[in-house]
Amino acid sequence: MDKQNRRQFIRTGIRWILFGGMALVAGDLIFRKGEPLFGKNRKSGPTVWQLDPAKCIQCGRCATNCVKTPSAVKCTHAYSMCGYCNLCSGYFKPETKTLDTGAEKQLCPVSAIKRTFVEDPFYEYTIDEALCIGCGKCVKGCGAFGNGSLQLQVRHHLCDNCNDCSIARNCPSGAFSRVQLTDPYLLKGFGKKNL
Repeated sequence: MDKQNRRQFIRTGIRWILFGGMALVAGDLIFRKGEPLFGKNRKSGPTVWQLDPAKCIQCGRCATNCVKTPSAVKCTHAYSMCGYCNLCSGYFKPETKTLDTGAEKQLCPVSAIKRTFVEDPFYEYTIDEALCIGCGKCVKGCGAFGNGSLQLQVRHHLCDNCNDCSIARNCPSGAFSRVQLTDPYLLKGFGKKNL
């Protein structure tokens, strides 16, 4: 083999190696949504859909775009963050002047949040998941004037784990992603947690 053919052979080999590497990276980005094909950040095992509350803008699409009725997205309460407020901005409508539990005073359109007296001036707020439609109104109120202890999460015992989640496809903030089944919940301020 003369020098010219050897150089051509080496150049062609380098081009094929570069082309193959670019194809692997492109395939990795397309089919694994940015997870690296090799290395320590590679995730393995089954995944599920989850909502990242740090990215969520409470647009209300979780209630209307889920294939389940009512939605598999529910409000959850991070009790360790809660101030057990008398005037909860996730429970009461903003213009409320009297703090009674009448439905017309509640922010939740389906009365899924229950208020229980603990001791003066503290109240505990619990979510009735069977009633919750995942609209995010309480989460928006809690985040705007409270401490953000109310958060939306996909409840996996209700979710069909669709391959192409219609909520994820229509989420304007890109808050939906696949997370590991072994650690399926993302809570603002706590990272991943099981509920």
